[in-house]
Amino acid sequence: MLSCMLLLTACTPESRSSSGAPTTGTSGDGAAQEKVTIDFWTFWGSETRRPIIEKIIGDFNSSQDRIVVKHTYLPFGDIWTKNLASIAAGNPADVIVNDYADVNLRASKNQNTNLTAYLQQDDIQSRFYPELWNNVLYNDEAYALPFNTDTRLLYYNKEAFREAGLDPEQPPQTWAQLEEYAQKLDKKTGSTYERVGFYPLWGDFGVDNWLINGDGGSGYFDDNAGTTIDTPGKVATLEWLKSWQDRLGRQTVDAIKADFGSGVSDPFISGKVAMYIQTGTYNTQIEEFGQDLDIGVAPIPEREDGSGHWSSGGGFVVEIPQGADHPDEAWAFIKYLTDVDAQKYWAMENFDNVANIEAAEDPEANKNAVYKASVENLENTKVFQVPLSASGYKDLINPHMDAVFLDKETPQQALQQAQQDVQSLMNKNK
Repeated sequence: MLSCMLLLTACTPESRSSSGAPTTGTSGDGAAQEKVTIDFWTFWGSETRRPIIEKIIGDFNSSQDRIVVKHTYLPFGDIWTKNLASIAAGNPADVIVNDYADVNLRASKNQNTNLTAYLQQDDIQSRFYPELWNNVLYNDEAYALPFNTDTRLLYYNKEAFREAGLDPEQPPQTWAQLEEYAQKLDKKTGSTYERVGFYPLWGDFGVDNWLINGDGGSGYFDDNAGTTIDTPGKVATLEWLKSWQDRLGRQTVDAIKADFGSGVSDPFISGKVAMYIQTGTYNTQIEEFGQDLDIGVAPIPEREDGSGHWSSGGGFVVEIPQGADHPDEAWAFIKYLTDVDAQKYWAMENFDNVANIEAAEDPEANKNAVYKASVENLENTKVFQVPLSASGYKDLINPHMDAVFLDKETPQQALQQAQQDVQSLMNKNK
């Protein structure tokens, strides 16, 4: 009887996981199952990130014997163009890294896979920060899983603070303090700047980011897809940004920036700038090229007390392109990519803000002071989904922002015209 039971067990057809993906087993004739190979496209090809993502892929491949993930690297400028072409040709990747901003646009064009059926079997929504989850929805259904995000912090040179008579443990909290500190940190010989205390548009915090910071965390669109470009808060912010250029002089700003480089030539690492806004992952550059720097990090100063230390973020999702050959296996893989172990490893190796809450807030990852500060800053970070009718809106806004700094438009004129242009685009696309 025992022998018969064992024989029956060996001949049992392959079982399937709750996601629908085949699990390890043998075929009906006792032969080993053929492994399924899935193609994973990323733009992570740097010496820093490629080994990390390939270690995660290797760990997944070793964790089971049914699915093999192949990593395909494509340059940042090419990956999404090739993705659209491959979908149109009917031979897309099985999984791709894509951006948050246009998940809904791709869903509306049937370019990514609706994950509702998988999520009904594997309810993993609670893994993710709500702000990020909202950005993978189209018509209240998910078409991607959040992978990572980012936020911006104010990095400052503590030694420069001491030299200027500032308390290195008390970074600026408001715009007024930021201006005061910046002028004290400026270092000049004659008319030449050896060090600039701060310039708001250097680093990774552009005009768009400051307009959010200075307007109570409000972006360019409200919850009803109405335009909120020309507001008093944004006008005042743009005027404030222009005042920094007026103080230093446009030629001075352009000349100093022209000398900026990367690595040891980075403006903050080289000491040319005393305060600098960057993402948490910038800390990897400091650890490599600026080991002797004594740095501090702080939230972005708020416009005034109580207005909010608002930052803005972006980041990337993992999607299953529409028409992928192996969607079940792809689902098994993106579940793994967004689970605690893979997310924690990505966070600790990159200082990158991951989408999985448990991994992001893991005590071991948060031993690093900069990473801990970036996780805490997510509370003040906004990630916006672009209305479908406003796709490409930045191409209309950016020329007006440039015109302000070229003295061709006033902040009021620029924002007023930008709102009219974007509203016309949205009306046309309705």
